[in-house]
Amino acid sequence: MNAKTVVARHRAIRDDIGDLVTRRPVPSRTLQQVDPFLFLNHHGPQTYPAGNGGLPFGPHPHRGFETVTFILGGELMHRDTAGHESVIRAGGVQWMTAGSGLVHAELSPDDFKRRGGPLEILQLWVNLPARLKMSPPRYTGLQRDQIPAIAADDGRVTLNLIAGAWNGHKGPIESLTGIFASTVEMKTGGRLRLDAVGGRNVFLYVVRGSVKVEGAVVPAYTLAELSKLGETVAVEAVTDAVVLLCHGDPIGEPVVAHGPFVMNTVQEIRDAIRDYQAGKFNAPAA
Repeated sequence: MNAKTVVARHRAIRDDIGDLVTRRPVPSRTLQQVDPFLFLNHHGPQTYPAGNGGLPFGPHPHRGFETVTFILGGELMHRDTAGHESVIRAGGVQWMTAGSGLVHAELSPDDFKRRGGPLEILQLWVNLPARLKMSPPRYTGLQRDQIPAIAADDGRVTLNLIAGAWNGHKGPIESLTGIFASTVEMKTGGRLRLDAVGGRNVFLYVVRGSVKVEGAVVPAYTLAELSKLGETVAVEAVTDAVVLLCHGDPIGEPVVAHGPFVMNTVQEIRDAIRDYQAGKFNAPAA
């Protein structure tokens, strides 16, 4: 089978939010999206002191897409106007479908603010096609022990399977659009292969360490843009590494984004702003 190759490497832009260390590989001047993946913020890694103010993500609205938050270190409290609430700890994931619209907050729990500690979080925005943009909001919070950790390559690779299927295993999240989502922990020399990704766009971001894809080295804080052609993806760890590895069918529709809203037209953005201001994002999910 033909393998996808690296066509470009996009270094994440440093864009701190207050005292929160933040890097963003997409969107950037060189890459607007990896359809259907729109946005990634990499917060941390850093250590918060005791008596800290916590994360700055108080109540804010979303419409038209999904947010997937990977808690690599520390913990994160989620609360939204559809009635969902949870605290997810290191190794866990929060998967929220904003759909027709809700308001949510992502904050540090009180005990984390009191005692401090390590923090590292990835937040990925996944687009929805026009037919699904007004889906009822929903939310799933998973702790580490609810996510299959699949050993491969004689234990040198662990694939944390969140959504989709791999090697006979199935992730606990049923994505609306058939997204595959995982984090991968690799020891030096470890190898992982994904099959049957022809026609799908692959999102590969190196969180820590360094990997090779068909001979091209991809260092930490870098997103590898892969070729459209190819049926497989082969990743080899140059050093111990952690990778965010996702793939999905491209949507191929216009993207009009304005702050926390992602729709297909300017009028739909105006409608989203109007509905939010009218308090229509505060109704519980269906």
